[in-house]
Amino acid sequence: MIDKRWIGHELPASELCIDRTRLQFFAKAIGETGPLFTDAAAARAAGHADVLAPPTFLFAAEMDSGAMDRLLADLQVPIAKILHGEQGFAYHRPVVAGDTITVRSRIADIYDKKQGALEFVVKTSRATNQRGEHVADLRSVIVVRH
Repeated sequence: MIDKRWIGHELPASELCIDRTRLQFFAKAIGETGPLFTDAAAARAAGHADVLAPPTFLFAAEMDSGAMDRLLADLQVPIAKILHGEQGFAYHRPVVAGDTITVRSRIADIYDKKQGALEFVVKTSRATNQRGEHVADLRSVIVVRH
């Protein structure tokens, strides 16, 4: 069982440089064809500094930073035992290519179901850009199978 004393634990901040090519590749991979996500000129014409990050991109970017690996190591949970249970986003400002996003995460809750056969780790995150502007809140639930 994961020690509930981890509730409230803050993970080291992750800094994510948002690259246009990476955003365009991600958009293509998820089937996003909207020009604001794929075409810098269209995004600029709409008033944005560059192409927009698709809504689920910050989850992938945070994964790339190694934050999940550090969390699992801290909790002593083997990656083979986890499932991605849930993901949620609340955006407050657009994230665009050229931004540097800092994500600060904490463990909001740990609980179990099925007499401990499944444990759930709820992680909440706050993302800010290089100007210190609050751009998004993320919530994820990791399921640990025993």
